[in-house]
Amino acid sequence: MAHRDEIECWLTDMDGVLVHENSALPGAADLIQQWRDEGTPFLVLTNNSIFTPRDLAARLRASGLDVPEESIWTSALATADFLKSQMPGGSAFVIGEAGMTTALHEAGFIMTDTDPDYVVVGETRSYSFDAITKAIRLIGKGARFIATNPDATGPSAEGPLPATGAITAMISKATGMDPYVVGKPNPMMFRSAMNRIGAHSENTAMIGDRMDTDIVAGIEAGLHTILVLTGISDQSEIDRYPFRPDEILNGVHELVKSGLVESDL
Repeated sequence: MAHRDEIECWLTDMDGVLVHENSALPGAADLIQQWRDEGTPFLVLTNNSIFTPRDLAARLRASGLDVPEESIWTSALATADFLKSQMPGGSAFVIGEAGMTTALHEAGFIMTDTDPDYVVVGETRSYSFDAITKAIRLIGKGARFIATNPDATGPSAEGPLPATGAITAMISKATGMDPYVVGKPNPMMFRSAMNRIGAHSENTAMIGDRMDTDIVAGIEAGLHTILVLTGISDQSEIDRYPFRPDEILNGVHELVKSGLVESDL
């Protein structure tokens, strides 16, 4: 396992690591700037498949983080990447938003509700009972069932919202079929991200705030894992799991090299 000094490429989760509810977390802007100044390959990862990288880059800019869209890797991009490798020029019925449909279009896929190769379920703001019914029937006829991410709920100002995992559970119950899930904690999400920036596991680190997705997938992908406590994990949460991250930090500000931050104070 690489020591932090040997790390040449970085993968970092977005929510709870770089931003919290549209505000940049301490040190996040400095860390991104440090990587860009040093020419360090990096990708910002998110399991959310609603937004395109361009949308996310704009949202991050609004929160004070300057991340180019080519440095953003979403579960939608990872899913499109996987499906393209499995069946180039295939077809899909999609329950999802622009993040998913754009990624599949760019991967050369056709969107159809007539005999598709795949049913792809991603994050969306308005799940339609008709679309879920259609997905169930298409899977029953032999379409392969794919999900962008397993998260059962997502955050909102009013409280949790049902997310991809909750919808796929309904489809699974009705069809008896479980989806293949591409996003975290599937380490494939990290492998496709590393392929995108030409990184190798032995000199790549992953920063995350969740033991059950970021850290376990990072360990399985052979990465140097760093858990930050700015998201949802605390010591009692860490102790629940049979695996450990390589490092536990209070936040990404601890990864900023001294001398860069002082100038901002």
